[in-house]
Amino acid sequence: MGDKDGKSQSTFFVPFYSNGVKTNRDAWCYNSLSNNVILNIKKTISFYNEQTEKFQKSKESNSVLKVEDFIIFDSTKISWDRENRADVEKNFRYNFDEKSLRIGLYRPYYKQHLYFNRKMNNCIYQQYKHFPIQGLNNISICVSGIGVTKDFSTIITDILPDFELIGKSQCFPLYYYEERQKSSPTLFDEAIESEYIRRDGVSDFIFTQARKAYGNMVGKEDIFYYVYGFLHCPEYRLRFANDLKKMLPRIPLVDDAKDFWSFSKAGRKLAELHINYESVPAYKDVIVSGIESGNFKVEKIRFPKKDQKDTIFYNSNITISIIPTEAYEYIVNGKSAIEWIMERYQITTHKESGIRNDPNDWATEVGNPRYILDLLLSIINMSVQTVQIVKGLPEVRFE
Repeated sequence: MGDKDGKSQSTFFVPFYSNGVKTNRDAWCYNSLSNNVILNIKKTISFYNEQTEKFQKSKESNSVLKVEDFIIFDSTKISWDRENRADVEKNFRYNFDEKSLRIGLYRPYYKQHLYFNRKMNNCIYQQYKHFPIQGLNNISICVSGIGVTKDFSTIITDILPDFELIGKSQCFPLYYYEERQKSSPTLFDEAIESEYIRRDGVSDFIFTQARKAYGNMVGKEDIFYYVYGFLHCPEYRLRFANDLKKMLPRIPLVDDAKDFWSFSKAGRKLAELHINYESVPAYKDVIVSGIESGNFKVEKIRFPKKDQKDTIFYNSNITISIIPTEAYEYIVNGKSAIEWIMERYQITTHKESGIRNDPNDWATEVGNPRYILDLLLSIINMSVQTVQIVKGLPEVRFE
């Protein structure tokens, strides 16, 4: 799919793919309530600046003073990393940046408010090229990174992906962006607003090869969706299961043009489902009881029994039943999409910092008290449709 070492030019994507955002302080940088992110980040910035000022003053009388021996390691006020400690030494001050407030996909189908910032995130890698500012459209295919223990999987997103979204996520964008002042535009570049120039993430090499094989109707978007469709191919995942844990996916161009278009169209359908999952209607055959209570808040969504998955207790009032077994066949990052919703949409308190994350806050912010219930019902249908699309993919035989 890609090669950043420059040893191979025969890649599907140019070398601007990237790991997902790695904060190393998730409790501070992510939350269901935007105001919590603001307050938590401002709190930790204030404490950092205070420690920096005190250190610099103390250093005037003790030039051999070490940062590690001076700063206070209080996990309720800050989560120190090496870069922060180095900035204290350099007398670098932090400021809160409102433009760093973004929406991120923290885990499969679980959005969070995110403070996307070089100083508060341990590594943002090249995500600043994929999603540089709010409002620049893009989509990114995320695959399991090298060294994961779970079986290979993939997911697509149109917002900032987390490093562990899909397991050491490697993200391949449809586009990447460059700041205008850093690069002179050509006739073939598309200018977006005034600051950024949009470039293609799909390589010219694979574009040329695909057109030779399948005709001049093929566009780079078709190739992009072909990749997403092919990465769902059951034969491919089974045949190369061990290799997919050790290296980035290697993808062939299928021999038959008909199969190429089948994978591309399937990939486009899957992308539409997986990106717009919140708007997928509820699965028509499930039964939801207890809605009349008007209680849509969650604490912990659960099954009646570990092996009884046709029913979900949403809360003490609402029950979802007759969930099709097929819905649990859609596995992403080690578990079904349904179980990701059940795991993530519960109230938690981070042990070290004491920071609380209440998913009901997200429902309040979007103005829909039923948001989490509607989401779960949508994910059931989305999962069933995903399984059906995957079952309809062309069969691929590998020599």
